[in-house]
Amino acid sequence: MIPRTPWRYLVLACLLLVGTTGQAQTKLRAWNIHPDGYPVTEALKRFASLVAQGTQGRYQVEIFSNATLGDQPKAVQMLKSGEIDLAEFSVGPLSDAAPGIRALNLPFLFTDSAHMFKHLDGKLGERFAAKLQAAGFVVLGWYDGGARSFYCVNRPINSFKDLAGTRIRVRTEVFSEMVKLLGATPVDLPFKDVMAALEKGEVDCAENNMPSFESTGHYKVAKSVYMTQHVISPEALVVSTKLWASLNAADKTAFQKAGSESALVMRELWNKRVASAVETASKQGVQFVRVKDVAPMVRRMAPLYGKYMADPNTREELLSIIGN
Repeated sequence: MIPRTPWRYLVLACLLLVGTTGQAQTKLRAWNIHPDGYPVTEALKRFASLVAQGTQGRYQVEIFSNATLGDQPKAVQMLKSGEIDLAEFSVGPLSDAAPGIRALNLPFLFTDSAHMFKHLDGKLGERFAAKLQAAGFVVLGWYDGGARSFYCVNRPINSFKDLAGTRIRVRTEVFSEMVKLLGATPVDLPFKDVMAALEKGEVDCAENNMPSFESTGHYKVAKSVYMTQHVISPEALVVSTKLWASLNAADKTAFQKAGSESALVMRELWNKRVASAVETASKQGVQFVRVKDVAPMVRRMAPLYGKYMADPNTREELLSIIGN
């Protein structure tokens, strides 16, 4: 005679089966301004994969690249309203929420990306993250926004003095002040108009990171690059506080781990992308001049530093960076 299984064990087995195969799946929307294949986009794919693994598939992240859901200012509002759940932002919109982040836009603040991440992966990053969370953004990882340098059309740039008298495209107030202190004239232009302005001679120079310099085709007309790396800035992978509040402790740990690992992936991919961009431009005749001593340019920036030191919103951050 075959022994009969007690009914309570059958019930338990059914409950376990439902618990493991019938869990609700939550789909999350992630905003990103960059195209497919870009280091940020690829890092977000890694993040999505790790979140799915870490939550046993209960959370699935769908990535919307190329700003298909709207531009960055709109995406900030969408994150706050809950229309999107995650995003990768530059420091611009984040500085509105945490004014101290504006200090990161100052020229010659960091020697390289490793120097910057030493601070952002430490106490400074924790302080920024706390302020951003109070404003609706939970930071899961700091990405590399790149090192910006000058590039010019029809003129060799072998010293910062060669920038004097040129018209340089900029977009923000701090960059405008920096250019004036170097003896040049700032020209405010949308990014999409820079190529035409360089071709038509409406501006002599522009400044950006090397992947952007190469991917936009600016290297085809601007053959002289002065590698000042004057601004090295981060970007941030953030989730909304609304989503964060809905996660249990284990899921929060999974998201944090995925964010940290995706940041490391992004930084590695970014370094490779920079090297590739420089190689491509070099093959097309672009001349790269590396700065041997930034001290003369740093001294020119004294009025700009003084302005930010006088601001209580940025003084503490600057002292923290300069003192370590």
